[in-house]
Amino acid sequence: MTLADMLAAQARRTPDTVFLRTRQGDVTYAEADGHTDRYAAGLAGLGARHGTPVVALMRNSADAVFTWFAAARLGAVYVPVNTALVGAGLVHTFRVTRARVAVVDADLLPQLLAVIGELDLLCTVLVRGADPGALTQRPRSIRFVDFALLGRHPRPPVPDTSPTDELAPAMMLFTSGTTGPSKACVLSHRYVMRQGELHAKYLGLTGGDVLYCPFPLFHLDATTLTVVAALDAGATAAIGVRFSASGFWDEVRSFDATVFNFMGATLTILWKQPPGAADRAHRVRLAWGVPMPDWKAEWEQRFGFPLFEVYGLTDGGVVAYDPLDTPGRPGSCGRIIPEYEVAVADGDGTPLPRGHTGEILIRPREPGTVMTEYYGMPDATAEAFRGGWLHTGDLGHLDHDDYLYFHGRAKDGIRRRGENISAYEVEQIVESHPGVLEAAAIGVPSELTEEDVKICVVLRPGAQLSAEELIAYCALRSAAYMVPRFVEFLPELPKTPTQKVEKFRLKEAGVTKATWDREAVAQPQRVQP
Repeated sequence: MTLADMLAAQARRTPDTVFLRTRQGDVTYAEADGHTDRYAAGLAGLGARHGTPVVALMRNSADAVFTWFAAARLGAVYVPVNTALVGAGLVHTFRVTRARVAVVDADLLPQLLAVIGELDLLCTVLVRGADPGALTQRPRSIRFVDFALLGRHPRPPVPDTSPTDELAPAMMLFTSGTTGPSKACVLSHRYVMRQGELHAKYLGLTGGDVLYCPFPLFHLDATTLTVVAALDAGATAAIGVRFSASGFWDEVRSFDATVFNFMGATLTILWKQPPGAADRAHRVRLAWGVPMPDWKAEWEQRFGFPLFEVYGLTDGGVVAYDPLDTPGRPGSCGRIIPEYEVAVADGDGTPLPRGHTGEILIRPREPGTVMTEYYGMPDATAEAFRGGWLHTGDLGHLDHDDYLYFHGRAKDGIRRRGENISAYEVEQIVESHPGVLEAAAIGVPSELTEEDVKICVVLRPGAQLSAEELIAYCALRSAAYMVPRFVEFLPELPKTPTQKVEKFRLKEAGVTKATWDREAVAQPQRVQP
């Protein structure tokens, strides 16, 4: 079975059930399967073939999902890319994948045109939402086609090119690139389908659920953990355009969502909004995501539904879930599920005893449930899979009952005067201050060699807080070596569309004129947004 076969099977079982819900309306399983066939035939006529990549520079929409499943039906490899990419970052995705066919939303076309002279292999661009007349005024070496043509004819036969091997590539998802150049994770049909199946299983999803995701379709949360999880359960996937604090609950209610996921600071941003009479005016029965806040119990009391934590990554899948039937363990991100082995190892790859912190390693008990490779990067692939385990680059420990505890990214550590500091732990302390909306800790060069800790802070609307007051707060709650030396208040943190902080941008800025230094003679920096 392939991903497209999975859709066809569900369309036969529940043809009239709503599969996709967007701001443009509902699409049933039968309708989605029909669109998939038409789009597959159109893509085949434009050069998409078995095993060839199809890059999609598209915002969230039903059309993006149909394009994805159409590529799967052809045996092509779907490559959704970050819609914020421009310049060298966008060129990188095309060069890594060697794509000849691309699908792009009209409002994103200028980003592609700006670098199109550097895309030597690109032959065909389908433009969604463009004025057809404007498509004739493009470089003649590349064919530009109106995307609407894919759906304007009766359902045609699709060439029988679908792969019979479920371990064949279905899609590539790029790593976020928050700490370096992004890598294209090759994900098999089995990976994509099995991740959806496991997510539905361990969250207890049913056909009556509406799974709401406000994150982009170039991310695992929206693709396998929302669309494919809904497909497995015969449920509805409700896809928002983007996360918006002001519009979140309105969209939850308009989509009639029963489940949603959170990521990064999104839950904190929602929590720090003023309580209101509509806090329980919804049908949500659970939410899942990372990280789990200290005020989990207060959230559940205020909004009326439980929060569940998971642990996973695109490269390795989701390997740990908070059990539904027992209380979660404070600090844990869930229990390892039977479909995976997880170990914690030192820097040489030697397994560590339970309770000791080290790098989290993953090994599947089933074929195809971790990524196949980093496409076009054999050295990076070999490094990731050394010793027969997938090395995640994350730090954590396991307890004696197989609960996993996350301690941050290995590459996100800060080395200060002989001490290793977790940026994640510093951020948790700072974000516990009632005046702080979100924060990011980074290491900046120190005159004593190694690094000093800088914290970049976004305050809650209306909050007043000085750098000295924040440092005093941290000093009461953390070891002295973890207390930041530098503080800078920002109106917002630079982020990817999946709300991950782009720390490399903060590190590039370093210590600025706006940075407060507790070791220098300075006046308190007070900010009132």
